[in-house]
Amino acid sequence: MSISDLYSSGFRERNKSHFAAIVRVALSDGVITDEEKAFLDRLAGNLDIDKGDYESILENPVEYPVNPPTFYNARLERLYDLAMMVYADHHLGERQQGLLERLAVGLGFTPGNVKYVVAKALELVKDGVDSNGFKEEIRFMNR
Repeated sequence: MSISDLYSSGFRERNKSHFAAIVRVALSDGVITDEEKAFLDRLAGNLDIDKGDYESILENPVEYPVNPPTFYNARLERLYDLAMMVYADHHLGERQQGLLERLAVGLGFTPGNVKYVVAKALELVKDGVDSNGFKEEIRFMNR
């Protein structure tokens, strides 16, 4: 096996882990709405999740551990995706926010400020801020 095969395998596993975390948020209220399903379908394509893995992850997303990215920018991108899923059905449930806080800690955000970071992330997504604006705002608040 070449080094590029190892990198590709690790990259795919991180994408599956990220996708599974988003599926957990979607399932936190027990139902995947049409809006959430459309978001999951788009994200699966962006993350190169094949149909077999997609179905497997939907059946049991907890089998895939949260795999935190090394770089802060990648953490922000994953937090953005997770926050977008929370608002995919335009409804914020108590369980969704709590799950998002736990996943944010798993992504590497500190427990001491995770409630603040998640609240800000949800506010930005609710206000329609795009990915670049989201990352800039979160970076700015952590300075």
